[in-house]
Amino acid sequence: MAYDATLDQQLFAKTWEGQGTKITVGVYSYNKGVKKVQMSREVVADEGRPGFAKLGRLTKEELTGILPFLQEALTKLE
Repeated sequence: MAYDATLDQQLFAKTWEGQGTKITVGVYSYNKGVKKVQMSREVVADEGRPGFAKLGRLTKEELTGILPFLQEALTKLE
């Protein structure tokens, strides 16, 4: 079965902004299935255009910034 964007439902999303990066924490459900947490990183490229990057490791500042979002996302999984 191919991915169908119309079946992907965003239930929650909050974005933390730091120096040259944004981290988004969201809760999604596909085809009314199990709710799952998704985290993504957006960085500003040298040309000033935004682009996505692997989330990878987090700094203390980043983790502290998104921790309240993760705790809120946890409540949305019930």
